[in-house]
Amino acid sequence: MLGMAVSPMRLAHCSDLHLLSHDGARWLELANKRWIGAMNLLSSRSRHYHVAAFETMVEDMNALGIDHVLCTGDVTNLALRREFEFAKGKFDKLANGPVGVTVIPGNHDAYVAEGVPLFQEMFGAYATTDPGWEWAEDHRHDADDILHWPIVRVRDDVALIGLSTSRATPWFTAYGKVGHGQLERLAMVLSDPRLAGKVRIVAIHHPPAGKRATSRIRGLRDHTEFAHVIGEHGAELIVHGHEHQDLTEVLPGPGGAMVPVRGIASGTYFHNKPERVARYRIFEITSGQIVSDHVRVWDRERGLFEANPNPGT
Repeated sequence: MLGMAVSPMRLAHCSDLHLLSHDGARWLELANKRWIGAMNLLSSRSRHYHVAAFETMVEDMNALGIDHVLCTGDVTNLALRREFEFAKGKFDKLANGPVGVTVIPGNHDAYVAEGVPLFQEMFGAYATTDPGWEWAEDHRHDADDILHWPIVRVRDDVALIGLSTSRATPWFTAYGKVGHGQLERLAMVLSDPRLAGKVRIVAIHHPPAGKRATSRIRGLRDHTEFAHVIGEHGAELIVHGHEHQDLTEVLPGPGGAMVPVRGIASGTYFHNKPERVARYRIFEITSGQIVSDHVRVWDRERGLFEANPNPGT
């Protein structure tokens, strides 16, 4: 009917859940690099990250009727099979199902090399690409290229483009890398005429802009190359996690446009600083434009998520 308002598509973005369950885990599984994470877990991480927060978040998203959920990585802490199984069980309670939920891996999901195939095994349904966007072997750049990525999932007027920066890195580092092959394919996706008029949202774990992107320890090693792709082909929004903070940056796009880059704090963290408390962000998208966004924050004592009670944090 003429004059009827169009309901916005609501996209929920969460990240860095670190869903912890080590029942029955063997210490031998923590050999090599995992022992660092295990010590961190035993000393502090388990006191700060709360599975209950994500369980409540799932209830909140289901009650609100969120159209699509996007998680930008670190669903686990040590990339143990038991953790992936535990995390998947929690994601499976989202009413949207895998078609309406997109999950990309973070650095903790590749804590050691076997985490990469484990993520694909356990979360493959949440990280599939739409038919017609699969990558053939001749698109592989080199042996280090992660051919499965980027994934492309078109939902109404929104095109979700998921990257993997998830690599097993040396001890005491947590940096990410997109890789030349994946960057080439990202450029192909962003310039594909099938996405003309769509809101192209690029999801990446590591921050690709600002001073945090430049860190040799925690940043994105090829942030300059990533920025070049965005500068040439554009995007409507880039979202990330990793830093456990609400962050706002921009990257130059074509023709002088500025592409917003938004980071979100951990979805399960509890801290005495309000800006660090577990949260997720909802973007509202109407008629090919992102028209608004707002944050919902966990109230641990009341056991619920609510509109941010401290705007600006």
